[in-house]
Amino acid sequence: MPSATCVSCNGQRPAALVRPKTSEPYCKQCFFDAFEREIHETIVKEQLFKPGETIAVAASGGKDSTVLAHVLKLLNERHSYGLKLVLLSIDEGITGYRDDSLETVKRNQQQYELPLIILTYKELYGWSMDEIVKAVGRKNNFSYSHEFHYLFVLYFFPSGTFCGVFRRQALDRGAMKLSVNKIATGHNADDIAETILMNILRGDIARLKRCTLIMTGDESDDSEGSIIPRCKPLKYAYEKEIVLYAFYKRLDYFSTECLYSPNAYRGNIRTYIKDLERLRPSSIIDIIHSGEQLLVKQSTKMPVQRVCERCSYCSSMPICKACLLIEGLNKGVPKLGIGKTERYRKEMQKKDECCSDQSLCHCMKEKLTVNEHN
Repeated sequence: MPSATCVSCNGQRPAALVRPKTSEPYCKQCFFDAFEREIHETIVKEQLFKPGETIAVAASGGKDSTVLAHVLKLLNERHSYGLKLVLLSIDEGITGYRDDSLETVKRNQQQYELPLIILTYKELYGWSMDEIVKAVGRKNNFSYSHEFHYLFVLYFFPSGTFCGVFRRQALDRGAMKLSVNKIATGHNADDIAETILMNILRGDIARLKRCTLIMTGDESDDSEGSIIPRCKPLKYAYEKEIVLYAFYKRLDYFSTECLYSPNAYRGNIRTYIKDLERLRPSSIIDIIHSGEQLLVKQSTKMPVQRVCERCSYCSSMPICKACLLIEGLNKGVPKLGIGKTERYRKEMQKKDECCSDQSLCHCMKEKLTVNEHN
């Protein structure tokens, strides 16, 4: 239980909570002030914004993006940042989940009086997630149902494909369409600490170097291409404190987890970090600071960033992952772009060469034979 008085205002008000980051008792007002002040100090110290910039706040309707939108609007007015804030939301097309969370985003738009732009996977890629699941299910002779969504994606989709790849690019592609200067995301300290440990365990040097950066895609980041710069104003904010801030401020946010999101690997890391936090609250910040100090040997071979030949998005390959996945979906080879894709690429190349012949090709004969039998 919190002690009788707040340590920040010297006992002028009773304590309402124990602050997770410091384990000290705070009253509501002092907690609000400290939380907002620390985010402001991060913004100023890291020079995240410049006057006159248009900032797209990535809005999902969850606690992190809701608190981010609320605090950025508040600080923009309080400290005269001179920013134009826009809510940018991506609709993946997941029935029963995203449509509900978008209702929260629409309420946030009215509450904060900020412009709201909603872009869909269908608009950006030509496919919604529900359509992708149906298409891949048909290809593998699965019958479709809403219950099938969860089981199929959990057991048959390798990690980091389709929704994961599309989501990473969707904000950038949407921001390019809107001509914004930067994207502000709701990544918090827990998220970054998890990512650091994940990249260490995976031995992913390139991502380990990049994941601690508070700004990516700007001129100082030589690991990114020409994408819209992203910043993380909540980089040093604990997840528990974000929840407390949203709770005591009575912010309107959506708390149901997406059916497509289960990821045992990150989940195990998250559990480990929560255990560390219980033993030592500073563990999360300590991991981040340690990650920031890691240096990569100059002799280490790093992936070369280039621009996708099709969509101009940054990629380490001539054609980015999203374009490969889209091509596979459009041509009925949904596994193209997943794992080892050389066999599928050769199949598609052979099919393209076959169909380019003026005579009746082998695959056309197969289609005609099937139609005749039907």
